[in-house]
Amino acid sequence: MNHITVIGSGTMGNGIAHVFAQYGYQVSLVDVSKEALKKAMTTIDKNLSRQVEKGIISEETKGKALSNISTFTTINEEAAQADLIAEAASENFELKLKLFKEMDEAAKPSAILATNTSSISITKIASVTKRPDKVIGMHFMNPVPVMKLIEVIRGYSTSDETTEAVMALSKKLEKIPVEVNDYPGFVANRILMPMINEAVYSLYEGVAGVYEIDMVMKLGMAHPMGPLQLADFIGLDVCLSILKVLHDGFGNPKYAPCPLLVNMVQAGHKGVKSGSGFYQYQPGIKELVVADRFKR
Repeated sequence: MNHITVIGSGTMGNGIAHVFAQYGYQVSLVDVSKEALKKAMTTIDKNLSRQVEKGIISEETKGKALSNISTFTTINEEAAQADLIAEAASENFELKLKLFKEMDEAAKPSAILATNTSSISITKIASVTKRPDKVIGMHFMNPVPVMKLIEVIRGYSTSDETTEAVMALSKKLEKIPVEVNDYPGFVANRILMPMINEAVYSLYEGVAGVYEIDMVMKLGMAHPMGPLQLADFIGLDVCLSILKVLHDGFGNPKYAPCPLLVNMVQAGHKGVKSGSGFYQYQPGIKELVVADRFKR
């Protein structure tokens, strides 16, 4: 594989483009908005510069990585020649089905179609294509340039050849791929999201405050980040979407999203990206500040 197309230039999409470009792949980054693409390239430049400052890569590697990325507002002829097209759009089922129909029509017959979904069925996504054997989940962790894990998810019809190719590709990015099967939430979010949801319930029921819940998990369980801070980092809307997939997929009430989480998302408090969640965030301020409504 030499050419990768990434659909979606948000947090995950620009991170995926960054990593492929850093490792020498030609990358076509696609988004409907020129402004979003400009913002993505600024972010990639900034993150590559941080790697240079830390001695992880050279200035020359940074320059080559940036030159490896081209941006487009449609899946044009160049983007359609990719060996692998990786979709990293919003965690929205209907949107992903629409994109995969378009990707399937545009891509060359040999191309693998991958999705970065964190919970949506690979089998359902593959069903709208004419190449279900070449559809696979390639779930990167955030932040993509830093985190080593890639959850490689096999749909019902995903072939051994496709799985082996994606496992090998992941290793070329110096990532650690872990193969899992296609069930709601896969492994990472099937375990992580109930923990986050239980942390929100603990806050909702008055068991403890935001700071206290996070400190118990950080100091007692050696987690690098407390579950409420992590939820803010992931995005409370994303957490809610994944919990809904788990609840719908298994029909088990233990996956029902906490009413507090639902209310926060409906009120627009989505975590870091909105400036407020369980904590409040301001540019340039690294200190964690509990959101006003949760201060005790």
